[in-house]
Amino acid sequence: MATALTGARIFTGEHVLENHAVVIDGMRITEVVSDAKTGGATRRDLGGGLLVPGFIDVQVNGGGGALLNDDPSVETVRTIATSHRRFGTVGMLLTVITDAPQVIAKAVGSVARAMAEGVPGVLGIHIEGPFLDVARKGAHAARFIREMEEADADEIAGFARQCPVMLTLAPNRVRPALVQRLTEAGVMVSLGHADASFVEARQALDAGARSVTHLYNAMSQLSGREPGMVGAALSDPECYVGIIADGHHVHDAALRVAFAAKPASRMMLITDAMPTAAGGPDRFELLGSTVTRSKGRLSLADGTLAGSDLTMDAAVRLCVNRLGLDLATVLRMASLNPASFLRREHELGRIAPGHLASLVLLGEDLTVKATWIDGR
Repeated sequence: MATALTGARIFTGEHVLENHAVVIDGMRITEVVSDAKTGGATRRDLGGGLLVPGFIDVQVNGGGGALLNDDPSVETVRTIATSHRRFGTVGMLLTVITDAPQVIAKAVGSVARAMAEGVPGVLGIHIEGPFLDVARKGAHAARFIREMEEADADEIAGFARQCPVMLTLAPNRVRPALVQRLTEAGVMVSLGHADASFVEARQALDAGARSVTHLYNAMSQLSGREPGMVGAALSDPECYVGIIADGHHVHDAALRVAFAAKPASRMMLITDAMPTAAGGPDRFELLGSTVTRSKGRLSLADGTLAGSDLTMDAAVRLCVNRLGLDLATVLRMASLNPASFLRREHELGRIAPGHLASLVLLGEDLTVKATWIDGR
């Protein structure tokens, strides 16, 4: 039986509609029609607010007290996805960071099984490392960081046959030929955690790398004579850029520079969330090191940032309320843009007939009032 969601303004991904309804039948949207033309659908009055495409986060390490690295199981995947759903995330890439090979392989298998079992909101896996640059390791464990060999590329290509895979690597530690090989195998290669030169980053992008992981953080910075990875990311109109808008990872001025420099369609809000996010505890263990939350900032004992306490709705609010960005643009950075990065824009990121009914109802203060994933 079809259901018509009424009583809220609707942001389709392009425009705001008044006095309209979204008709859902099963997993998908069948119509966006005038509120007076919902036919025989069962009407559900949302009581105001703004109905928007659900948020998609391509970098989620944990949430609700769970961490994929700590327990790479289907149950952990389910816990993380469920905890972030309350904050508007309808789709995510579960992230496993640099670790022992068997942990990464188990995480891939668990994400693939979760998808096969229909765990709501799981779109694939983000493998962040271990092919990184120790000079920009951040909170990653140096003992697991290593060079990529031919066999590693073969294994990751195999992972991509199990489920969608995003791989963050250092462009100064992985040969462009291997980057090309991975992208041809369907892996979404992202650049990060590297002290790479502009030329090295550019070579990886030319070889097929699709994005840059958490812009500004754990990478070579922009200067006048050596643009570094930041310069490569900002000057490339095609590559996608993930950015952590939590007030701790990136200065407001640097956020504004990035949003001004890049085409808006290539900016993606991400959380890089850890177990503290979405209802978790104030501290946890990450590969043998204690991470503590203090005033919303997660750090190791030496002050190194270790992921975030962020949820996607909070990132949206910061961009709108603190940076003064246009709400429609920000909502696309949280939904349509990551959907396009994942090559899922044909069914996610818009409220349109044929798209999955993965939606978020926001209050006037941009807090989440309700979430639907695939019509549920």
